[in-house]
Amino acid sequence: MKISCERSALLEAINGVSRAVSAKSTLAALEGILFKCREDGVLLTAFDLEIGIMTELEAEVEESGEIVLNARFLGDMVRRIESERVEIEAKSDFKTTVKGGITVFNFIGIPAADFPELPVPDTDNTLSIKASLLKELINKTIYAVSPSDQRPVHTGSKFIIEGDELTVVSVDGYRLAVARCRGASLMENKSFIVPGKTLSEIAKLAGDGENEVTVGTARRSAVFRLGSYTVVTRLLEGDFLDYRKAVPKGYTTKVKIGVKEFYDAIERVSLIITDRFKSPVRLIFGEGKLTITCVTGIASSYDEMDCEIEGEGIEMGFNNRYLLDALRNSGLEEVVLEISGASSPMKIVPPEGDDFLFLVLPVRIKNE
Repeated sequence: MKISCERSALLEAINGVSRAVSAKSTLAALEGILFKCREDGVLLTAFDLEIGIMTELEAEVEESGEIVLNARFLGDMVRRIESERVEIEAKSDFKTTVKGGITVFNFIGIPAADFPELPVPDTDNTLSIKASLLKELINKTIYAVSPSDQRPVHTGSKFIIEGDELTVVSVDGYRLAVARCRGASLMENKSFIVPGKTLSEIAKLAGDGENEVTVGTARRSAVFRLGSYTVVTRLLEGDFLDYRKAVPKGYTTKVKIGVKEFYDAIERVSLIITDRFKSPVRLIFGEGKLTITCVTGIASSYDEMDCEIEGEGIEMGFNNRYLLDALRNSGLEEVVLEISGASSPMKIVPPEGDDFLFLVLPVRIKNE
């Protein structure tokens, strides 16, 4: 195998597919990138047995062939080469040379036969959506994906297609995030669950452009095609929480509040919370004012802010991080809090429309 290509294009391709490279594996090939060189270009593939990413690289192919190159080593080499073009040559004995200008690296590659086959299933066209819109849906919900394998199905986000609406749902047992849109081309009513790890990488690859992302699904896998990248992922199976039943109906207290002011106040009050000294933040709504306090084993803190309150005054406790995550991902200047009682989950919704709904469970607080 022998190719010559633009250094910047090669580095971009390496960085893109490396998102699916295994960080540490007993199989060396999983820590590498498979190069398949044909007359019309080069296909780069990375696969960690859960997610696979492929991309095409424009290159001058002097000799076709296949080789697996360690992703970290190759990326570091190409990153430090100063010339605009890079040559990669791999001999039949897997001795590999990476050259750029006067800089030369020699090392041993890995046989392509050691690389596990990436299954690209036949899929049904499920939806087509702008990259920026898909990224927004992912970013609004991925923070609530469960980090625990106790319920594997909740380590992903559920995509629900109904009529002209696409809804994405994440839940971790303590909070729930729902985001929806009507700007996608939806083929048929369907639902499927995508691992959170896959969605995190797709959001990074999608960028902020208006390019279309197409999604095809099969029984146990999905294929995302975005720009020059193809992402193949397994789908999660199991009973996902019925989010509609988890959301309280109505409310007894409604609060309209500024996101930045609320966020900053929670951060200030939370300065006394440490890994050793943990405590919920206490929210007291009443008479057009929100009071925020916290007491730990080392200190106490107090803050307050103005807000619009309708209904009953109420006092609740929350995990500070869960509140901050929801506010940070709202993307709005103001949100509405809907509360049904001190022990009921608090809804965070936009002042108008139903683009998202965040649900945060309260924490029991002790009387001071």
